[in-house]
Formats: sequence, structure tokens, C-alpha cells
Amino acid sequence: MIEPVRIGVVGLGNFGRLHALTLNGLAEARLVGLVDPRADARGSIPTDLKNVPVWDDVECAIQQCDAEAWIVACSTAAHVAVTRTLLATGRHVLVEKPIAESLADAESLRALVAANRSQLMAGHIVLFNSEFRGLLNEVHNRGPLTYIDSVRHRPIATMQWLPGESPFHLLMVHDLYCVLALMNRAEPQGFSAQAHYASDAACDLAVAQMRWANGTVCSLTASFLTPEGMPSDGFDRLEVFGQGWSARIQPNPRPLEVWDDRARWPAALEIHTHGNNVSGMLAEELRCFCRVVRGLEPVPLGATYEDALQVLRWIDQLEASASKC
Repeated sequence: MIEPVRIGVVGLGNFGRLHALTLNGLAEARLVGLVDPRADARGSIPTDLKNVPVWDDVECAIQQCDAEAWIVACSTAAHVAVTRTLLATGRHVLVEKPIAESLADAESLRALVAANRSQLMAGHIVLFNSEFRGLLNEVHNRGPLTYIDSVRHRPIATMQWLPGESPFHLLMVHDLYCVLALMNRAEPQGFSAQAHYASDAACDLAVAQMRWANGTVCSLTASFLTPEGMPSDGFDRLEVFGQGWSARIQPNPRPLEVWDDRARWPAALEIHTHGNNVSGMLAEELRCFCRVVRGLEPVPLGATYEDALQVLRWIDQLEASASKC
């Protein structure tokens, strides 16, 4: 056991609430503050969090809250400004992916991160998914890889819920972090991509290819194409092929299905926030962050500031390639 890390959460949207509920059930952490400028978000805090102090401004929270570390789970557009404010005061920060809207914005944090690289961790729960951890271990023991095939599909309605979002930035970013870890940060030698646009000119499908100097080839597909009858959070599949071996994980939806008037997938993601019985990939990510804050381990592969920059560079090159099609 370590001394519980005092942690606050900035942003009370869907994922910010999951962070807060998970922290509230971890022995390694103590949730000491919540921040959101939106009155409706502050007014609809889950019952389990009613006793946690709430602020509408990050700077006020820093002055009045004793948090030594913060989770930044607000809108992507606000990530850099909030993270810069927190880093400048010496706090440790876990910032949700993507860490910025653009590579240039992310680069603006470099001077602050350079002073203490363990002060910033990029949040990415898929890196802590139990199936992916098992796959990464197999690759470590068996590698090298010949081919990586990644598929991530989400509902058609996503384009209505999140207008203007691109499958590259909202979906494929997850798999690019996984690929970065599988390839141990090796930089690809070639990028190509294609995009499909719906009738309203919104991008609903992104297909990308990457290749490395050692011969490894990767194919990635991300879309907003699954109809209502499919799992509510779409589905994911990741396959790898090595020399004489292959492996596949299907982490979403989880293998629990319930039927009433239709098929349902109540455990779509490996995130469980039930009281003190929190578990799954978000819990493991936050436990890791607590150990990083306490200096017990470095920021892991795939979650460093430099890793986040590398993934943003990959997205830029893939989007540029798709725009030429």
C-alpha cells in the first residue's frame, strides 16, 4: 500500500465522472476536488460524490484544494490551457487523450514537461485493458510482428452526438497508441489513408495503412457506421500476426450479453465503478498514475508526453494522406 494520492478531476462530462467514481473507490487515491465551469454539470454530480468539494474554476480549485495531482478530462480544446496551469504549479497531471487538438498546441507544453517528465502522463485506458496487456506480453515474448490489423467501429448516431468529430481523432487515436506500444515506439517509414464522407459531408469512415523499415505492416479501420441493432458502443477487434503465430483480442463488447426485447451488452467496456469494488482498465490506469506520482515507477510505455506527441504526428500524416485521395 502507498499513502493515498490526493487527486482532483477537471471536467464532469461522461468520462470525467467515470474518473471521479473510480478514484472514489480506489485505496490508492483520495478524491479531494471536482472542477467544471458548467452549472448543469456541477448540479448533476452522482450521489456517491456529493461530499466532494466542487469548483467552477481551476485556479480557484488550485488555491483552495490540497490536491497534489489532477485528472484533466474536460473538452480537448481546453486540455492544454488547463494542463499548463496545473503543471506550472508543480502538480502531477494525467490528461486524457488526445492531449491537444493539434500537434502545435501539444508542443507548447514541452518546456514545462522537460523539467520533470514524470509530472505528465497521457491518459489512455486501452493500454491498461487486460486483453491488451496479455497481447502485449505475447508480442514481447514472441515478436517480431509481420502484420497488425485493427478495427474500431462506433454507432452512426455518434456523428449527431459529437458533430465535427473525425474517426481519425476520436477513434483511431486509441489504436494508434496500441500500435505504438506493440511496435515499442518505432517510427513508421510510410503512411497512407483513405476517408469516406456521409451525405452531409461528415467523415464517417477512416482507413489507414502504416509500414516500418523491418517489414511490419499495419492496417487500421475506424468508423461511425454501426446500426442501432449492434452493440451500443460499437465493437473493437485487434489481430496480430507474427512468424508462425497469431493472436486476436475483442475487448469491446465484453463477453456478457443480456436479452429482453433486444440484445444488450451491459459490460461494453472494462470499466466498473461500483462503490469500493472498482475494477477494469480505468482503475488500473489510475492506480498506475498514483504509483507514478509517488515515484514508484516511471510513466509507462505509450503514456508519456513524447508518446502522445508521436501519435499526434501519426494522425497528422494519415489525415494529410487521406486528403490527397
